[in-house]
Amino acid sequence: MNRNVGTLDRILRIIVGVALIALVFVGPKTAWGWIGVIPLVTAFIGFCPAYRLLGICTNAGKSKQA
Repeated sequence: MNRNVGTLDRILRIIVGVALIALVFVGPKTAWGWIGVIPLVTAFIGFCPAYRLLGICTNAGKSKQA
């Protein structure tokens, strides 16, 4: 698994993930907020399976993978 998520992308994923999980406790209080776990996991491991399928790489140290 090569990292395909760059630093800025990782920071944004963490922010979005925490915001979505916060919806479980504050706001509409629905279980849909737990979908925020996905961006958090991909941010922490630095790999996004969807990026691989689409051939996207935001990691500056790596080139695009076909």
